[in-house]
Amino acid sequence: METLAVHADGGVTADKTVAPAIHYSAVFKADDSAEFVEMSSVPQHPRNYTRYGNPVHERVKKIMAELEGTETALVTASGMGAIATTILSLVKAGDHVIGQTRHYMSTAKMLDDMLQRFGIEVTLVDQTDTAAFECAIRPNTKLIVLETPVNPLLMLTDIAAVTRLAKSRGILTMADNTFSSPINQRPHDLGVDIVVHSATKYLGGHHDMTGGVICTSRALAEDIWHTHITLGSVLSPMDAWLLLRGLRTLPMRIERINANAMALASFLEQQPQIERVFYPGLTSHPQHELAKRQMNGYGGVIAFGVRGGYAEAEHFVSSLQIPHNAGNLGGVDSLVIHTAAMWAGTMNPAQMKAADIPLNFVRYSVGIEHIDDLKADILQALASM
Repeated sequence: METLAVHADGGVTADKTVAPAIHYSAVFKADDSAEFVEMSSVPQHPRNYTRYGNPVHERVKKIMAELEGTETALVTASGMGAIATTILSLVKAGDHVIGQTRHYMSTAKMLDDMLQRFGIEVTLVDQTDTAAFECAIRPNTKLIVLETPVNPLLMLTDIAAVTRLAKSRGILTMADNTFSSPINQRPHDLGVDIVVHSATKYLGGHHDMTGGVICTSRALAEDIWHTHITLGSVLSPMDAWLLLRGLRTLPMRIERINANAMALASFLEQQPQIERVFYPGLTSHPQHELAKRQMNGYGGVIAFGVRGGYAEAEHFVSSLQIPHNAGNLGGVDSLVIHTAAMWAGTMNPAQMKAADIPLNFVRYSVGIEHIDDLKADILQALASM
């Protein structure tokens, strides 16, 4: 993985630079009519029009396909660009989609609202219950959408079990692998047809770019690409270059983040002011055995409850000095959010409780800082309560 992240895109471009160039051109010229015909007719040509492809895109696609173990990849302007483009490429009015009751908020909105407005039926099931996926299958089921681990309690989906079920019925599967990255989990190896990422998180790794990636077979990629160029979720050359830079250090960043998160989760479990800790690497996690089977590492996101309620969790988060209070994850900087505070502008505490949003929960995205400093910061925040 370490070598692939640095060298898998070798030979994609003919220039002799060690650091890849940023091809900031919306359009590329042809030497003659024959070349123009080729540039205009070949799908995903990297030197025609940047909405169709770009040399920097090609570098990212080559690396991501190697890391995820797929034939090829596509890039988009955001993670939701990757998810929406993929789903809209594969289903039409009258089809049925199965998703999970827990997804990233915008994915949930697409499944709960948008698809149904276009005449696509959707059933949401408990991701921890493989039998629920089987019960939800209908004759018109075309796609199963997976995400694992997922907010807010880092619950897991048994990828291999669901994909075996889907393949036996001729149903495609798509998995959002953002929380794990291909270093910690390779859904395609477990049978998933299409793996998507918000590259804004671990892949970019520095909180400075927005992008999405779709990893799949060449045949599916071509189908998805035709929808992609129509929807126009185009990754800018600059963001593609920042993503490429982030991928070079992905394995070493993930190794450090995994170690930090495991140590911090174990440390949090020992603190009397912490109610409960959810992290797949802990033996206390209800799906720890599944995590051991399908993950190579457990990632950098920890969810935990502060004893008390909304006010206590808010005070704890505000007292932390190292992590930024920001709603992202996967970067070199640690980030923290009070989960219920994300909903405080639109819901009161009673409504949040009814919606199963824990009032005292905190999500901590662990970065690459020294673990002793992260622990000391948590101790001083707890002591201030």
